[in-house]
Amino acid sequence: MILYRPIAQCDPVRPDHALTLAGGWCWFTHAEVLVKGGSEGLIPAADIPADVRDRLTAPRADLLGLTMDAPRLMGILNVTPDSFSDGGRFDRPDAALAQARALAGAGADILDIGGESTRPGSDEVPVAEETARTAPVIAALRAEGLRTPISIDTRKAPVAEAAVSAGAGMVNDVAAMTFDPAMAGLVAGTGADLCLMHFKGEPKTMQVAPSYEDVTLEVYAFLEERIRAAEAAGIPRRRICVDPGIGFGKTIAHNLTLIGNLSVFHGLGCPILLGVSRKRFIGTIAGLSDAAARDPGTQAILLAGVAQGAQIHRIHDVSGARQALSIWRAINEGYQP
Repeated sequence: MILYRPIAQCDPVRPDHALTLAGGWCWFTHAEVLVKGGSEGLIPAADIPADVRDRLTAPRADLLGLTMDAPRLMGILNVTPDSFSDGGRFDRPDAALAQARALAGAGADILDIGGESTRPGSDEVPVAEETARTAPVIAALRAEGLRTPISIDTRKAPVAEAAVSAGAGMVNDVAAMTFDPAMAGLVAGTGADLCLMHFKGEPKTMQVAPSYEDVTLEVYAFLEERIRAAEAAGIPRRRICVDPGIGFGKTIAHNLTLIGNLSVFHGLGCPILLGVSRKRFIGTIAGLSDAAARDPGTQAILLAGVAQGAQIHRIHDVSGARQALSIWRAINEGYQP
């Protein structure tokens, strides 16, 4: 396998021959050639094979009714008793609804609602319980008129079906349709959008000595195969986004490598979702045990992802992320009062 990592730039001064990355706010003139075992150096963008170059540059289709030509913030709402950062805070319906309103008011473009923690060491939640945690919250938000797009964070087709019926527009499947064989048909039949994430192992054991020969190539190959599986099931690529699965069966070195190589995933022809919010590796690097204290580190990675053209950013602290993103855009795109 040969991959091409665009060297993304966001400076307003760009050469005439620069190519726009994924129809967004970044551009590139060169790409790094990645092969098993390492890098073969830089080549001009014009030398990238035409089919790959087309995938790297083509504007992305709207997702959840949102254009992908600007960074989008996905606010996390965990209606669980045991999520690593906010477990138990929003598992009551009134608290969940209040937090959803707060996230939307702070500038979330999407709400991602989940009823099963997939933190390291977590146990599987029965379908009926996960559905009871999520679908009523989505239905209540829609009943009160909230128009913010909603994603359901689940590996299970029955949970996804209930959520979509209640008003969710996307299924965020951390198992990329490998956990529940009915998921592909469910998504195809409902017309929902789909996020496919790379996940090595199971939540219970995923952080027990994960290993890869080449993490970037292996994650890319997995996502490429899952996109093909989705297409074969009747889900068009224009309805799919991809997530490299930072922190899911990966060491700190794996995580940092994937973040550094993030722009390579534009070669899949789908929007990129980056989910790093408050994850343990940030705390390890920064020396922070408290998850909420990792928001500044989260924002640093968010901006690193934005600088590589990643379109969707899954975040707990939407207000802080919106502030960081606004300043970044003012610097790189100009300030509009």
